[in-house]
Amino acid sequence: MAGMSSLVRIVNAGVPGSQDRVDVVLRDGVVASVGPAGTVSASDGTMQTKAHTTLLAYATNAIASGSVSIPTSASAPADETTIDADGLWVIPGLWDCHTHFTQWAKTLGRLDLINARSAAEAMDMLRRHLDERRAAGTLDPDVFVVGMRFRHSLWADDEQPTLAAIDAVTGEQPVALSSADMHCGWVNSAAARRLGVHVDESGLVGELEWFNAYTAFDKVPGAAEETDRLLREAEQDAASKGVVGIRDYEMAENIDTWTNRFAAGINGLRVDAGVYPERLQAAIDAGWHTGNPLPGSAGLGHVGAMKLISDGSLNTRSAYCSTPYSGIEPPTYGTLSYTPQQIEDYMRLATEHGFDIACHAIGDEANTIALNAVAATHAHGSIEHAQMLKPVDIPRFAELGLTASIQPQHAMDDRDVITRFWANPAGIPYPFRALHDAGTTLRMGSDAPVAPLDPWLAISAAVFGSESSDREPFQPEQCLDVRTSLAASTATGRDRLASGDPADMVLLDADPYAADTPEAMRAMPQHVVMTLLCGERTY
Repeated sequence: MAGMSSLVRIVNAGVPGSQDRVDVVLRDGVVASVGPAGTVSASDGTMQTKAHTTLLAYATNAIASGSVSIPTSASAPADETTIDADGLWVIPGLWDCHTHFTQWAKTLGRLDLINARSAAEAMDMLRRHLDERRAAGTLDPDVFVVGMRFRHSLWADDEQPTLAAIDAVTGEQPVALSSADMHCGWVNSAAARRLGVHVDESGLVGELEWFNAYTAFDKVPGAAEETDRLLREAEQDAASKGVVGIRDYEMAENIDTWTNRFAAGINGLRVDAGVYPERLQAAIDAGWHTGNPLPGSAGLGHVGAMKLISDGSLNTRSAYCSTPYSGIEPPTYGTLSYTPQQIEDYMRLATEHGFDIACHAIGDEANTIALNAVAATHAHGSIEHAQMLKPVDIPRFAELGLTASIQPQHAMDDRDVITRFWANPAGIPYPFRALHDAGTTLRMGSDAPVAPLDPWLAISAAVFGSESSDREPFQPEQCLDVRTSLAASTATGRDRLASGDPADMVLLDADPYAADTPEAMRAMPQHVVMTLLCGERTY
């Protein structure tokens, strides 16, 4: 993190959605006070800095190295800084409450297929990528070429992936492409042999087999060094959007991984490191439980929840539903990743040993099973995604004390897929407003790399229900107001600072409450002037 003072005064900052202006005092990483503007004055020796002019110039590459600090006058105490926030607004630091952070970081250095509208377009993009790397001398025939985020659920039936198509483009170069929801991969024959997976004529590898195969890409020569570089880039990118913290559900040994990362100086975000069921007993035996600080993280890293994946995804038609998918033969209801009894057993084990649960459930029947397991075990934590819910299950979230961890951008990505595969659902897709009105605590995230790690995209999707002013909102009755959406994107569940909060905050040169179109809200990262984490500047 870039350095800053142990005492920071932010004076005359606007409160979004109001005419109020406040003075904020940060001391030793905590919000010491928040009061009306004019209640705090700078000490005589401290230079007042116009944040939206002078400080914006400091948000350059030098910040990433930590080599730049805010200037103070020669007579100013070295541990004091005052920022004049006239013309700016202050909000709590933003969180992305569902990420796969390593995989998101790697999208910054891998082929991104999100804009491919057919298998043919995806292959054209792959062919150009391979040609460019050959020309640059960076294509090693023994190293996997990995692509990300193809969305074949939106492609026509005659434009679906095939093994023949990818083999024709790649030859013996091992190539593996991950779907946008990461629930399947499209691999060529060379990659299938090396991964030890069987592929049929589609070239697709599904669900758990793909999850296991995907980890092989991190074991090739040079992968660790590349990952370290991209993680630092991803942290800086997140900070530039006002993000101060993530919940990381990477399919890895996250406790040790993040302990090592903090030791290596990858420390630009707060991190709650999730634990998967297969690693839960080892974490218990090691004495961990949710909330434990990670060694060497200076309080920025903590053990997170047990992440359990109960079913698949909509795009792979594997989310577990109570009614069959439309237009699919033979009929399918999706799949469960674990039996209902296994889900209950894992939740009980986690709860008895001090772990929260974070249960992925997308289909309506998977959500019913997860809620039943919570009721049986008195588990506490969150249901992740909750993409389709039976009306009878909606009030159960609040009744059971569960948080709904939602990803509103998924609704934008899936709105056309829903009409194709969930034409006759037994539940309500993406019932954001219904959950909120039933008293459920909402937390928002991206599921990056499924969607970009950008809380403003999630806020925009939740508020406007559309990515474009030219398109009607999707389920406008389920849209949320700005205050609820912004609050759900913070650790405190509030849209404004309070005394005692961690000194994590964002200074903006535009009021997000004034954003009256999806385009304006999605452009809010351009209005981030400064991000503070624990009172220190990360952007």
